[in-house]
Amino acid sequence: MKGGEAIIKSLQDHGVDVVFGYPGGVLLPLYDVIYDSDLKHILVRHEQCAAHAADGYARASGKVGVCIGTSGPGATNLITGIATAYMDSSPIIAIAGQVGTSLIGNDAFQEVDTLGITMPITKHNFQAMKADEIPGMIKAGFYIAETGRPGPIVLDLPKDVQEEEFNYKTDVKIDLPGYKPTKKGHPLQIKKAAKLILDSKKPVILAGGGVIHSKSSEELIRLSELISAPVTTTLMGKGSFPEDHKLSLGMLGMHGRKVANIVVDECDCLIAIGCRFSDRTTGNVGEFASKAKIIHIDVDPAEIGKNVDVDVPIVGDAKNTLISLTRNIIKIKTTTKNVNNTNKWTGYISDFKNNCRPRISFEDVPLKPQQVIKEIMESIDNDTIVTTDVGQNQMWMAHYFTSKIPRTFLSSGGLGTMGFGFPAAMGAKVALPESDVVAVCGDGGFLMVCQELATIKEYDIPIVVCVFDNRYLGMVAQWQKLFYDGRISHTRLGEVPDFVKLAEAFGVKGERVERPGEMKETLKNALKSGEPTLIDVTIDPDEILPMVPPGCGLTEIVGEYKVERESPGEIPYVKTTSRSRGD
Repeated sequence: MKGGEAIIKSLQDHGVDVVFGYPGGVLLPLYDVIYDSDLKHILVRHEQCAAHAADGYARASGKVGVCIGTSGPGATNLITGIATAYMDSSPIIAIAGQVGTSLIGNDAFQEVDTLGITMPITKHNFQAMKADEIPGMIKAGFYIAETGRPGPIVLDLPKDVQEEEFNYKTDVKIDLPGYKPTKKGHPLQIKKAAKLILDSKKPVILAGGGVIHSKSSEELIRLSELISAPVTTTLMGKGSFPEDHKLSLGMLGMHGRKVANIVVDECDCLIAIGCRFSDRTTGNVGEFASKAKIIHIDVDPAEIGKNVDVDVPIVGDAKNTLISLTRNIIKIKTTTKNVNNTNKWTGYISDFKNNCRPRISFEDVPLKPQQVIKEIMESIDNDTIVTTDVGQNQMWMAHYFTSKIPRTFLSSGGLGTMGFGFPAAMGAKVALPESDVVAVCGDGGFLMVCQELATIKEYDIPIVVCVFDNRYLGMVAQWQKLFYDGRISHTRLGEVPDFVKLAEAFGVKGERVERPGEMKETLKNALKSGEPTLIDVTIDPDEILPMVPPGCGLTEIVGEYKVERESPGEIPYVKTTSRSRGD
């Protein structure tokens, strides 16, 4: 068997039935094998979108996504997508072509040091110098990508290795002596955490993407209800806890909900599960949850204590640890009659949530993004997969869109990659063709990847792309309005293109929404049609989302609402008073 054949067979042996790629000269041997295989290959129009599509495939399905790019610029174009997957712990395998082994290091045509470039942004990377190394590398790659904290793997593939013949063996064994993820948390630490939780009066749970990766949403709900603790999430954790649940606080952080930010500031016990305490979640880390004892559960030991000092560290898979923690809490309650009375706390929070509900007009023209999101929610089912781009569109969705099921809200968090939403939606739809998929994009991010309209047309991938069209790089412009005296420096996009005509040029149906009520009907019809559709949504360019300025504590919210507190240490409340722009 040749090396190229071994790659395809190894992928198929691991359940891969589709790849996203873009060919090139050094990949001709591999693509010649793909020609005769039953592996589905989707030709994207840019390698970055191959990586994002593989990422969306992985996030929606929980399986490993696969992308392919040629050597040199093909490999470097994959980099942004690989880094996106790395920051958000998404399992993908990126196969990059490479010049022949005899040319490596000679600055040959379209040669780059893919191993060196990708080392900081992958969980592991391989370079096959002999064809017989391929099956073991792919087997190890899948194992590493999927286990522990998931992440991307790169396989650098020289051209001559793809052509080399060898005796293929199906029972290849791998040996990874330095890689042994911890699955079960230490029992003594779990007991300590259980006691701390039961001694608390104001507990809060912070759920991150690790809850989704470990399929532990049911365990999270059970723990929350058992100890009557409200749940807030990171952006990556959105959907891990149903946001229509009475104990849900919504998202925490710079662009999070006021109720989540202030309740975390006041809690006396914070139970963080599968999160990395990023700066966008914590704000000023010196002020973060300053009154709380912190329990941190994470499968990656490197994350514990990295950004926030914790009182009870637990290294382990979220699902196993939550099961054990719940059992310990029940046992302590049963044997000691210890009942953590949090009724006063949850009562205050319930009233606080009601007082924090935004007062929004749903009849404005141009449309408020909040109105558009309300109509999107009225048009889709709970299991519809929604992807977002990055910027204001993303934070409006994170803030106002009610997510109820894991793996149905997909967004670029750690890297904040503009252009993610559209190709990620392609990957999600390919992974789960029976599910409706809606991509919510800003006009700026969409223009970075709009060429993929050709892909969804040619391969009949019936997603709906909703472009929030305010003709600005909205988030950057918002910061300019709030922090730079309204000096709008190069964030105005101008009046081109006409997005409806752009879609039609690619053979994709285009619609425009400008008035209240139109989004609901248009989106429903688009989903019902089973055709790829773009909806150009004209929104108010002056609308901004309240936020926590960089370097400030979570309660220092600027924008539209003023935060007031009764006194330090007391349950806070919010008075929703109007503020001038930039106040």
